[in-house]
Amino acid sequence: MAASFRIAVVATCLLVLASACQGLQVGYYKDTCPSVEAIVRDEVKKFVYKDAGIGAGLIRMLFHDCFVQGCDGSVLLDPTPANPQPEKLSPPNFPSLRGFDVIDAAKAAVEAACPGKVSCADIIAFAARDAAYFLSAFRVKINMPAGRLDGRVSSSSDALNNLPPPFFNVNQLITSFAAKGLSAEDMVVLSGAHTIGRSHCSSFVSDRLNTPSDMEAGFANFLRGRCPANPNPSNDPTVNQDIVTPNALDNQYFKHVLDRKVLFTSDAALMTSPTTAQMVKDNAFIPGLWDGKFNAAFVKMAGIGVKTGFQGEIRRNCRLVN
Repeated sequence: MAASFRIAVVATCLLVLASACQGLQVGYYKDTCPSVEAIVRDEVKKFVYKDAGIGAGLIRMLFHDCFVQGCDGSVLLDPTPANPQPEKLSPPNFPSLRGFDVIDAAKAAVEAACPGKVSCADIIAFAARDAAYFLSAFRVKINMPAGRLDGRVSSSSDALNNLPPPFFNVNQLITSFAAKGLSAEDMVVLSGAHTIGRSHCSSFVSDRLNTPSDMEAGFANFLRGRCPANPNPSNDPTVNQDIVTPNALDNQYFKHVLDRKVLFTSDAALMTSPTTAQMVKDNAFIPGLWDGKFNAAFVKMAGIGVKTGFQGEIRRNCRLVN
């Protein structure tokens, strides 16, 4: 009887989304906190409509959270005497990662309505989903499953070891994403989020401007006019990643990849493989293709390594373990 039950569960899991088998489901809080998604969306709207860059930060935050320890809110934890170097102080996150104040505001509003019911990890996922919705002019509508718990471990070195740097080549990118259960196509599609947000000059000057690269000459000269030749912590300006529609989540990024007007080696690398190059062309020129693929890849990414059961907790304060 027990063996038959296990076989039935396995068969069922093969027929539904993997996230559902991990304990995630759309409408997870319909009984325990039915207003949570509306509350988070209202908070995100306030911030994004004042500063679109905050929306880009929230989308990036989900990516940076999920690739390190899984989607468990570990990127939110502040340094403590016991853990002076959490993820948020790691070079890939500090000082560039933004949106922590949005999560704080959303958590406070959710706690006022439903104390102790909603994890910080789920709030990050909802906030990133909502940022995508507003920055895409309501085109990107993601049904985000929930049910994640918050992790208790946060390490700067883990972030450094798991987040793909901007100088990766295409094979390194594919390997990095595969380690998280994401395909080469997921990697290309999610790279499209580089159509929003800004980057510090230090992230690309050394390997894209100070050494030979395939960057379009006019674009390179444009960047040289805005970036110092040797950026340092006291002189490290930011530039838009997309110079055409910098505050719109759209498929413009893929057109920039084709035109060799992208900031990072990892962006340009998408054209070095026939397979990923074709994906770039399809996303650039087939109307509506990228929006749908982004929805699916975004949900898949938001299901990486989620903690359920006794693996985590629901933090009272997103910056501290209970």
